[in-house]
Amino acid sequence: MALIIDCHGHFTSEPAEHHTFRRSQVAFAEARSAERPIYSPIPDRELHEIIEANQLAIQKERGSHVTLLSPRASGMGHHVPGVAIAEEWARISNDNIQRIVEMFPDNFAAVCQLPQTVDGDLSPVIAELERCVENGFVGCNLNPDPSGGRWSAPPIYDEWWDPLWTAMIALEVPAMIHVSGSCEPCLHTTGAHYINADTAVFMQLIQGDLFERHPKLKLIIPHGGGAAPYHWGRYRGLSIMLEKPGLDEHLMNNLFFDTCVYHQAGIDTLFRVVDNKNILFGSELLGAVKAIDPETGHPFDDTKRYIDQLGLSEPERHAVFEGNARRVYPLLHKRLQDRNL
Repeated sequence: MALIIDCHGHFTSEPAEHHTFRRSQVAFAEARSAERPIYSPIPDRELHEIIEANQLAIQKERGSHVTLLSPRASGMGHHVPGVAIAEEWARISNDNIQRIVEMFPDNFAAVCQLPQTVDGDLSPVIAELERCVENGFVGCNLNPDPSGGRWSAPPIYDEWWDPLWTAMIALEVPAMIHVSGSCEPCLHTTGAHYINADTAVFMQLIQGDLFERHPKLKLIIPHGGGAAPYHWGRYRGLSIMLEKPGLDEHLMNNLFFDTCVYHQAGIDTLFRVVDNKNILFGSELLGAVKAIDPETGHPFDDTKRYIDQLGLSEPERHAVFEGNARRVYPLLHKRLQDRNL
C-alpha cells in the first residue's frame, strides 16, 4: 500500500495539567518560585483519548497514514534559563511522544525536542538525542535561535555546531529547523518568528560551507522554506555575489522543504521553483493555523488538498508523499519496513 507520510506534526493537544506544570517549572527556573514542581505523567487512558480525538481523527479524515510527531514547537522554550530545566522539560516532552507512538505504532513516528539553552552547551543536547534514538525516535527538531528572537546563537554554518552535526550523521537522523516561541513583542511566534527563522537559516546556509564539511547531513526547513522559494532569484543572485556554487550544488543535495503552505498559489509556486526531490509532504497537523478558509470551506492546514490539485504524475506524487520522507529519514524507513508498511 502506498503511504502518505506527514513529516510535520506536533502534540498540541496536551491536557491543562501539562501546561500548569510547565508554568510552575518556568517560574522556578526564573526564581519567581522557590518550589520545584514534580511532573505527574498524563494517564494512559487520557493520553489515548486525546490523540484519538485529535491528531488521529484528523489524520484519518484528511487521508494521511503516518505522522512524524514531535512536542509542541512553540512550547520548547529554549530561552528559559538553566540546563537542568531544559533537560527535564525535553525528557518529559519526548517521553510523551514515545508513549503516543507506542499506543499508535502504525500511525505515528517520533521526532524529539532537544534541551537547547541560550548558554549553548551541546553536550546535553547530544545526550538526549542519543537517548531518543535508542528509544526509537527517527529525527529531531533543531532550534537555530534558542534566545527566542534575539539571535544570540552562532549561525548554523559555524563550526560551533559541528559536534551536533557529527552526532546526527552517526545516528542517521535529520533535523527539522524549527524555532520555539518568540520573546519579542514585534515578532508574532507563528506568523513572523517561524517564517523569519526559516528564511534566515536558508541565507546562512548560502553564506557558509556546512554541507561541504558535512556531506551526509540532512536538514528540513519547514513552512515551505520560509520566504526562500518565493524569492529564489534573490538567493541565486546573492549566491553568485558571494562566489558560492549554484544553489542546486551548494544546498539542494542536503536541504529539503515541507509543504506547510496554506494556500494553493503558494503550493503552486513551491512546486514550480523547487525540485520535486526536495519536497516532503507536511501539514503541521494541529499547528499554527486552526481555521477554515472562507474561500474554500476547508481548513487552511489541509495541505494535501493543494497538492492533489497540482496534477503530479504518480512517480512525483509517490516522492512527495512517501519516497522522499523514507530517503531523508532512514530510521523511519527501517521502522516502516519492520512494520510491513
